[in-house]
Amino acid sequence: MAYKILTVILLSSFEIYVSIATGIAFKLSPHIICISTLIGGISGVFVAAFLGNQIRAFIAKYRKPKPPKLASNKDKVMQKLWAKYGVFGVGFLGTFILGAPASIGIGYGFGVQPKVLVNWCLLAVGIRCVAYSYFFDYLVNLF
Repeated sequence: MAYKILTVILLSSFEIYVSIATGIAFKLSPHIICISTLIGGISGVFVAAFLGNQIRAFIAKYRKPKPPKLASNKDKVMQKLWAKYGVFGVGFLGTFILGAPASIGIGYGFGVQPKVLVNWCLLAVGIRCVAYSYFFDYLVNLF
């Protein structure tokens, strides 16, 4: 039982959807799934936020440098989204769409202060874990 819970916690630090499905497959209680995904999601936010520079330096050590490229249409779209939604869009909506570690990385790229970004990501992770844990359990029990 402890290994199943630890698996759900570790998976939810990167991707909450997969961890909830894994918890359901392990036949864990929806309350345990919710608490496990909250613990893992919150730890994933803090790992991405406070160890992001060390992780980036470690990856950069083994990556070959890329030549600079011209701005593409994709870069312009990201600038428009950033201008329209700001920190809320990157921190809160980005966590729902991409996940907390990815939205923190994008927010760092736009120069958002880590404290503000972490607050929005933690709020989104809390809402997402509770809502999706019980919603997916409801769907499983529906059939």
